[in-house]
Amino acid sequence: MVRNLLRVATLACLPVATFACAQISGGAATPAPGSPTPWTTWKKVAIPALPAFQPKQPTKVVLKNGMTLFLQEDHELPFINGFIIIRGGSKDEPAAKTGLVDLYAGTWRTSGTAKVSGDQMDDILEAKAASIETAGDSGSTSMTWTSFKQDFPLVFGLATDLLLHPQFRADKLALAQRQEATGIIRRNDDPGEIAMREAEILAYGKDNPYARMPEFSTIQAVTLQDLAAWHDRTVTPNNMILGVSGDFNTAEMEAKLRAAFDGLPRGPKFVPAAITFPGPTPGVYLAQKSDVNQSNVWIVGLGTEKSNPDYYALSVMNTIFSGGFGSRLFQAVRTRLGLAYSVNGAYGADYDHPGIFYVAAGTKSESTVAATQAMLQQVKDLKTEPPTEKELRDAKDQLLNSWIFHFDTPEKILRQQATLAFYGYPADFIEKYRAGIEKVTAADVTRVANKYVHASKLATLVVGNPQQFVTPLSTLGPVKTLDITIPMPPGMRQQMGQQ
Repeated sequence: MVRNLLRVATLACLPVATFACAQISGGAATPAPGSPTPWTTWKKVAIPALPAFQPKQPTKVVLKNGMTLFLQEDHELPFINGFIIIRGGSKDEPAAKTGLVDLYAGTWRTSGTAKVSGDQMDDILEAKAASIETAGDSGSTSMTWTSFKQDFPLVFGLATDLLLHPQFRADKLALAQRQEATGIIRRNDDPGEIAMREAEILAYGKDNPYARMPEFSTIQAVTLQDLAAWHDRTVTPNNMILGVSGDFNTAEMEAKLRAAFDGLPRGPKFVPAAITFPGPTPGVYLAQKSDVNQSNVWIVGLGTEKSNPDYYALSVMNTIFSGGFGSRLFQAVRTRLGLAYSVNGAYGADYDHPGIFYVAAGTKSESTVAATQAMLQQVKDLKTEPPTEKELRDAKDQLLNSWIFHFDTPEKILRQQATLAFYGYPADFIEKYRAGIEKVTAADVTRVANKYVHASKLATLVVGNPQQFVTPLSTLGPVKTLDITIPMPPGMRQQMGQQ
């Protein structure tokens, strides 16, 4: 081993321009005479300015029926990947049938079509190392597929058949309902998940579509007719954006997509649900969890949208406040005070609705109140302590150096452009991001902190065992206990336990 180390050291001492090599003496490395110490030479490396960011844009095509196509060639590997985003998601489903979109997304794929059942489709795709999947979220439903280049006609044909001619089957809906029910019955197992769920409910409001939770009664109310009606309402060409990336010729792919979709009739414009966001009711809230010896603490309020002109300044503010190990929040609550084993936060921003502003920590039960007070103090200090020059510079570097990795492949750029089009953002939004961040000043950070962050408008949530709190939670203010019990139909718990 010693000989190997000496061999490595000898090779390392070969002449290298402008860098002196450490000499080996007595088994220890020492700097060569007149040279800087090895651990400081890196500081002399010149760091060039970031080059201009000009991502290769996909080809955009709008069909006569309103369907939008994005095509991005990528010949690195012999694969072709595709996706379709469809307007309409869980925020648009009826409150009495909360969970409909999740059930729809699951049943859609597993049911298959009149020609090919979902099980048969599984066998065909497995043999080709390909996939077709469906999914749903708050604002959309989607279909994705991937295959080798030579199998694209087969896989795209199956995907198109599933998109245009689904056949929802009763046994697959029943399976999806059982799976959803299993999730409901276990949703109080993890205190971290309880905290996240209840924080969203506090921030948005219990009846807000972005915070509604499926219950046994709402998923049992969903029928096959509901799934078919949802499909008919949303799957129209002017309501969809399709993207394809991979090893193909753009003109040839456009012709194939036109042949498949150009003849579809335009449907009614999808009208999303009208939603208001009044923000949380300030106060202290407790979700009792008697079987834990740690607390999850969340301080929550409303965030903003990406279209907000202050989005860039808020992003820098958020990074200074809670962006990683070097942030004010982490350094104060965890490093200096040692009051939490995890602490983080964000001033959330979504495309079509306000995100959530939150400060969250995990702490032992005994330090629950002390940790909460320290977190609240950091929120208040954000308004009165302007960022230092170093904080501002580090925050910008952190944002820009990580941001570029969202667009380091053609497929990522394709998906970003489709997302921007889906939500009505300009195509150059990602290029403007860099300039927006670079222009933020310390005064901007202080301005947005005072404009948007108000401790008096925040709700404080604690999930934990109050019997173990050294300081009563009421020290923070009047406490409202949340009811997190799961409404169960008669015999449901016994039924679930037997499955």
